[in-house]
Amino acid sequence: MKRSITLIILMLFAGCSGGYVYQQAPALEFSELEYGFASRSAVVNGIRVSYMDEGSGTQTLVLVHGLASNGGFWRYNIPELSKYYRVIAVDLPGYGKSAKGVYPYTMSFYADVVSGLIKELGIGKVTYIGHSMGGQIGIHFSFRHLEQLERLILAAPAGLEPFSRGDGDWLKSVMTIDFVKKTPEDRIRANLALNFYNYSDAYEWMVEERTRMAKAADFEDFCYAVVRSVHGMLDEPTTKRLPQIRVPTHLIFGENDGLIPNPILHGGAAKDVAKIGTDAIPGVTLDLIPSAGHMLQIEQPEAFNALVRKIVQ
Repeated sequence: MKRSITLIILMLFAGCSGGYVYQQAPALEFSELEYGFASRSAVVNGIRVSYMDEGSGTQTLVLVHGLASNGGFWRYNIPELSKYYRVIAVDLPGYGKSAKGVYPYTMSFYADVVSGLIKELGIGKVTYIGHSMGGQIGIHFSFRHLEQLERLILAAPAGLEPFSRGDGDWLKSVMTIDFVKKTPEDRIRANLALNFYNYSDAYEWMVEERTRMAKAADFEDFCYAVVRSVHGMLDEPTTKRLPQIRVPTHLIFGENDGLIPNPILHGGAAKDVAKIGTDAIPGVTLDLIPSAGHMLQIEQPEAFNALVRKIVQ
């Protein structure tokens, strides 16, 4: 808890958190994002969706990123997992190299897009792996497209922690397009540090990417997607619906997650939110990764990949 408070103070007064390194660098257009793997695209429900397709095998993993990120946030997992499985890493609409526009950006909208991509690629049942917001999308996916689902792996998922109407109203009021659009580099770095137990220069690629993206031609459309996605998570809560999940489900949390539960509104520890899931989801399993924050798949990729392999086999 002490560490969370310290990081929040750092986020609010971030002038000495690393300074301005990329502010003068040229714009990075979304089409120029470098993930380390070839991107492909398909038209799904009338929307151009970008994705990576690596590896082969009898089982397919679909990796779905969280809020304000993209498919490249799985770069430490794809190389290992694609040795054993076909791995599809998606850029959700509004993010990464996928189309950006005035879309619903609800959790059910995203679930239907992922479903449509799976159909477009001619894949049968999949293991759905969702991080953070991608986890809440996965819960909706299980309600809407059960026939496509082998199992759910929810990594530090949104959708377990309950938010009151007042909580939601406050979050919506502070999360505006201008708030996202005008975030300076030092604040970006401080915000990203909240996602890690031990932030280091190894993760500076995220700061550079986000800072240079702010100069991209369609950055405001990205900001709109982020804001509407927050509304989408709050407007389609799943906490009370967890007992309705009817597919084998596995929770993975970083023991030192500084974002779940929400440190400003709720406080507590990730294990408290994990318990909500283990108490409510039929037959669920839980693993906690030591020395890992919210970005557990990036901070502890070997442990995360090993858990996925143990679960999927």
